[in-house]
Amino acid sequence: MRKINKLLVANRGEIALRVMRTAKEMGIKTVAIYSEADRNALHVRFADEAVCVGGPKSNESYLRGDVIIDVCKKLHVDAVHPGYGFLSENAEFAKKVKEAGIVFIGPSPEAIELMGSKLAAKAAVAKYNIPMVPGTEEAITDVEAAKEIASQVGFPILIKASAGGGGKGMRVVENVHVFEEQMQLAVSEATSAFGDGSVFIEKYIGSPRHIEIQVLGDTHGNIVHLFERECSIQRRHQKVIEEAPSSILTPALRDEMGRCAVNVAKACDYVGAGTVEFLVDENLNFYFLEMNTRLQVEHPVTEQITGLDLVKEQILIAEGNPLRFKQEDLEIYGHALELRVYAEDPANNFLPDIGRLETYKRPQGLGVRVDDGFEQGMDIPIYYDPMIAKLVTFGKDREEAIDKMLRAIDEYQITGIETTLPFGKYVLQHEAFVSGNFDTKFIERYFNPDVLQQQLSDGAEEVAVVLAAMLVNNKKPAVEANINKQNAQGSNWRKNRT
Repeated sequence: MRKINKLLVANRGEIALRVMRTAKEMGIKTVAIYSEADRNALHVRFADEAVCVGGPKSNESYLRGDVIIDVCKKLHVDAVHPGYGFLSENAEFAKKVKEAGIVFIGPSPEAIELMGSKLAAKAAVAKYNIPMVPGTEEAITDVEAAKEIASQVGFPILIKASAGGGGKGMRVVENVHVFEEQMQLAVSEATSAFGDGSVFIEKYIGSPRHIEIQVLGDTHGNIVHLFERECSIQRRHQKVIEEAPSSILTPALRDEMGRCAVNVAKACDYVGAGTVEFLVDENLNFYFLEMNTRLQVEHPVTEQITGLDLVKEQILIAEGNPLRFKQEDLEIYGHALELRVYAEDPANNFLPDIGRLETYKRPQGLGVRVDDGFEQGMDIPIYYDPMIAKLVTFGKDREEAIDKMLRAIDEYQITGIETTLPFGKYVLQHEAFVSGNFDTKFIERYFNPDVLQQQLSDGAEEVAVVLAAMLVNNKKPAVEANINKQNAQGSNWRKNRT
């Protein structure tokens, strides 16, 4: 076993802070890296040491693997935690870290590379009889041959990039007449995004649930699953709201999916924290989608329902310790929700809304957790993902977790930019979400930006009526008190517009 005494976090923002806090609790010194745009960032101030690694763009700083490794050597760093995004699933970076004699807190480079290719991952898990969506087992380049296979699978079909994710290089094809055009677009987009134009074909599951299983594996061959996360509320194929556990899984289905997830991890000798993603159709049939070989953005909901610190477990595993628990020791406690608070305008197709946090006050109270990397007066950089925070609530059951989230959204005060807070409130109050009867098509089916505009208009009218009535009665103090009450209790869509 190798004790980690100094840890470099090869990331920024809330995930860098989140990792550093656990490291500090474990008595581990921390090193932050930062770009010129992040010179005053909270993770830079929190770390024991901090080093600027380049310009504001990612490829000038956070993606400069060789520079990061040089920093590790100069500062005598024992281990690197990649967080998520940036270099977290870069097999070459993991390999170079290892070759430099530094511990990479994550799986082996071989596991990252294997699971980074959707086709290779499918081939690796096939011997475990993991359910998979009908489609091709190899990359397709011949358009006519691909068209014939698509016809055999049955339209609609999905063309997907083998090397990527996040919806890039993905096309839904409704019929054979548009197949050639859509395939060329998918190949072009995959080449541009990932440098690899390989695509494959799957049967398109029109209204699936997106459910993932958290796994942990150690260097001694022990692998467990930490139950599921429901991730079906998405925009542009990226998650916005997650919860654990899922409202649709029976204990038997949970066990079956958990066993499959463990087998996927076994197929690549997985070490550390990882996530196995599945699609679940309306008949509760589930299909292997992919494996993410890193810590997920939504890992806090799993921490809430299991009582485990996943970053601490990652570090202990990286030090060579065996898992401290067996599968039968793990239980689900309560219910947790996470809302990703993005600097985006839900009323304008979720476009980024970069600017300054004129007001920034976090919600508090029992069952509320905020993982963020900003404070009032800071700017949201244009160069990176626009996520401000992860707002997490925990309750004894789903209803209580939702109630706490609604209260927390109202209490979260952000002005200067638009955020996904009003969208989160809309979702959590919608009958489809409350009943658990929803899927990845939620936004397409139910969300209309006009709803948020109507909420804004209604809120403005309420304030106008109160002002008029109070002014008529010449009660200015009462007006101010009422407005203050509105600001304290009203939902965030009002505050964002002030």
